[in-house]
Amino acid sequence: MIVLSQLSLRRGVKLVLDHADLTLHAGEKVSLVGRNGAGKSSLFALLTGRLQADAGDFSLPPRWRVAEVAQEMPETAEGATAFVLQGDTRLMEAQARLAAAEVAQDGHAIAEGHAGLAEAGAFDARPRAQALLLGLGFRGEQLDAPVNSFSGGWRMRLQLARALMCPSDLLLLDEPTNHLDLDALVWLEAWLQRYEGTLLVISHDREFLDAITRVTVHLEDAKLTRYGANYSGFEAMRAERLSQQAAAFSRQQDQIAHLQRFIDRFKAKATKSKQAQSRVKALERMERIGPVLSQADFAFSFREPGQLPNPMLVMREMACGYRLDEGRDKPIVHGITRSVQPGQRIGILGANGQGKSTVVKTLAGTLGALGGTVTQGKGLAIGYFAQQEMDVLHPESGPLEHMVRLAKQVSPQAREQELRDFLGQFRFVGDMVQQPVGSLSGGEKARLVLAMIVWQKPNLLLLDEPTNHLDLTTREALSMALNSFEGTVMLVSHDRALLREVCDGFWLVADGTVRDFDGDLDDYQRWLLEQSRERSRAAATAAIAPAAGGTVEAPGATRREDRRAQAQARQKLQEQLKPMKKELAQVEARLAAAQAEQEAASAGLGDPTLDGARRAELGRQLKALGEEIETLEGRWLELGEAIDQATAEAAAA
Repeated sequence: MIVLSQLSLRRGVKLVLDHADLTLHAGEKVSLVGRNGAGKSSLFALLTGRLQADAGDFSLPPRWRVAEVAQEMPETAEGATAFVLQGDTRLMEAQARLAAAEVAQDGHAIAEGHAGLAEAGAFDARPRAQALLLGLGFRGEQLDAPVNSFSGGWRMRLQLARALMCPSDLLLLDEPTNHLDLDALVWLEAWLQRYEGTLLVISHDREFLDAITRVTVHLEDAKLTRYGANYSGFEAMRAERLSQQAAAFSRQQDQIAHLQRFIDRFKAKATKSKQAQSRVKALERMERIGPVLSQADFAFSFREPGQLPNPMLVMREMACGYRLDEGRDKPIVHGITRSVQPGQRIGILGANGQGKSTVVKTLAGTLGALGGTVTQGKGLAIGYFAQQEMDVLHPESGPLEHMVRLAKQVSPQAREQELRDFLGQFRFVGDMVQQPVGSLSGGEKARLVLAMIVWQKPNLLLLDEPTNHLDLTTREALSMALNSFEGTVMLVSHDRALLREVCDGFWLVADGTVRDFDGDLDDYQRWLLEQSRERSRAAATAAIAPAAGGTVEAPGATRREDRRAQAQARQKLQEQLKPMKKELAQVEARLAAAQAEQEAASAGLGDPTLDGARRAELGRQLKALGEEIETLEGRWLELGEAIDQATAEAAAA
């Protein structure tokens, strides 16, 4: 159990927490929400011991292992799998104990060291680490590639895999979806739903939070408020709470006005002065209800396009990719023949590495087509949001300098004050308009790119992961602006809420081609999971194939050699299946326990002496157990299928 009691925490002069109270129970999956800069990451630093409370009490079970995603960029030539394996702190400790015992030549300690390795899961640790990497989008040939050969976003995925590898009691995830594509995000959701420890996650992805959390903690005005619901439930409960507070405040103001009128009217009259003084004291004793202060929400809109070409874009046998330094072409997507019409809302889907961003960059003109043609309609004006904002920003220039430079190209008559006022609509005020972009936060850079796009009055928006650094309020503002935009939108995003709200059709980039995806996002998630299962089955088959090949009788082989080869193949098969069988046994054990808990809770609800609070608690417990059992049964079926498939394929080989 995690308990904060009357806790105060400062970062510099800013009071992050002011006499805050919070209790989190073991095994709960919790989202921490609040505006950017409210202090969510500071609370994580408190939980990990990097910050100490200024006042109040904080307790965390002393034996708990805490895992979090390291924020520094790793620089090492070590292989990806080996790097992730080091996240398993229990395994690293067991290896260190064994190494020390071997140096000391202590036979008893060496035996204990080997037992400790087995207990830490050393024999299936490498497959577990590689399963995490594959789930997060790494390809098979990348599993042992040097860490420093990956780009920044991929290194952050390595840090995430390393955190997931740790056998933790408390897992802290700060914006884990920022560097993930939709396929990796869906996988991460499934993994976290199976995670048995306590989870505390900061995220601005509404659907992600709804899928994995059942408790929401809201950090606002240096206070923590716990809600027993996922993010959507929290929004509804908070809206009701604010409504009740506003009504109570209004009633109290009426009461105060009534008392004040009496005091003002009768305080000078001797016959009524006693009653007037009584009401003065009543006013002084009254505990004032604070008004509901609505913090200014961010909102913007795209300007009406001057014209809408029809068609906007026409692609004929277009090939997209990169030109390498040695002059060779590296095509990624080819044979694209399609058109883009005015008013379309196209979501571009596809697994990581299939070429979504490459297609968008080619349409935006930042990459040249490697083949075929792409024809722009007359009067086409493209607004391009790059996945890496710095692709279109200058780190040494401030927001105002960016706008002045843009205005010279688009609207030379614009005055500086007009540009300052415009930037103010995007929360760039005062000296902030002069601040170098390189020192701005990710969310501020994203808002500046949006401001620059809006100023250009585009009729075609090409948006590549525009929400990566945006908070929930800004994401909602972007969704509303896109829905009222009269032009065409082409959107790459892992934010499913944005895709659902904005897009009315989808393109799928896969296997080097672009085609229509017939279905909605739920269909796409099912398709992704099926693709993931197929890759897992293929990997299991590939791993077992050499063992199965040992059973083929070579010319002239003796019967004894044949039996030995078959025995070796069976042993190798069992070794390959051991991790799956181990997990299957764990799933079966937890499934039986969960079903027993479900029966006990159901029986408990039949007790007529139960009070309302206990009955509600049992109801919530039953709901949680039902969801857990459904997840466990799904995993049980997957594992059984994979084991049967691998065994059958090995026997048939």
